[in-house]
Amino acid sequence: MKKMMFRVAATATIALLASGAQAETRLTMSSWLPSGHPLVRDVMVPWANSVEEATEGRVKVVMLPSALGHPRVHYDLAAEGQADITYSAHGYTPGRFSLYKMVEFPFGGDSAEATSAAYWQVYNKYLSKADEHKDVKLLGLFTHGPGHIHNSRRSVKSAADMQGLKLRVGGGIMNELSTALGAVSLQQPSSSTYEMVSSGVADGTLFPLESVPAFNIQDKTTYTTLVPGGLYNFSFFVVMNKDRFESLPEEDQAAIEKVSGETLARLAGRMWDTQDAKGLEAIEANGNEVLTADEAFMNEIRTASEPMVQEWLKQAEAAGVDGAAALAEFRELSRELAKD
Repeated sequence: MKKMMFRVAATATIALLASGAQAETRLTMSSWLPSGHPLVRDVMVPWANSVEEATEGRVKVVMLPSALGHPRVHYDLAAEGQADITYSAHGYTPGRFSLYKMVEFPFGGDSAEATSAAYWQVYNKYLSKADEHKDVKLLGLFTHGPGHIHNSRRSVKSAADMQGLKLRVGGGIMNELSTALGAVSLQQPSSSTYEMVSSGVADGTLFPLESVPAFNIQDKTTYTTLVPGGLYNFSFFVVMNKDRFESLPEEDQAAIEKVSGETLARLAGRMWDTQDAKGLEAIEANGNEVLTADEAFMNEIRTASEPMVQEWLKQAEAAGVDGAAALAEFRELSRELAKD
């Protein structure tokens, strides 16, 4: 009798464990940045934890031990289901997206949290109509902090000083703008920066302040020019395989959406703002030259970027989007949210 009771109890325990294992859905995430990078450590990992908490343990996001490919293919990795969730930058895939450039024009704002929250709101009100992310479930959009000029050659106080500088850029507006200002643009992902600068292939890079110490180039790019509001910004996405998302129970879909969207945008933006402040401290502590662009240089940047803005407005119109209204609202929201 005791043996029978033991067998029944053991069978029940195994069944319970099996049902628990089946109840947990594991979603894979491919990450192309080092695990210690703030975007991974302070954004993707906490967000993954929030998904597990919001779904009461039913859904767990598992970071793969290594990236499944180059940053430029991460959108396709999610679209095709090779990974359930990925993140990357729109500018890494030239020609595929266009409306994201709205957030990359100069002088977008000094707070990544404000620009990221404004981006999500304006995207949903205006840009989503173009359905540029139709292949995936869009979980989040955000920007890094304002981008500045860092190089190993000389002080940059004007467009004339940009002439001939070989700068690593990530694509998008930063590529077009640096070329328009006279630099030689070398388009590669941020993860290539240290090798390019240390080998002399690049004289410097366009980066937010956070990225200078994050990629360990503060000893090499010893000249920094700060551009109030940013010379440019950079647009990131977080996406999920559409079929995988739709296969989840509606309760879990809603839970994931609750911790994504603007919540994720603000999480990422706060990280960039915090790390940018630390980045500037590290640059100054290293004894690097730090200048601020004057109004004359700012006007040169405005002049160089205006044709890009006009071209973007045409692209938005062709996509059925009121680009002028979207851009105006994005800039206004960025300013207002920065005051909060």
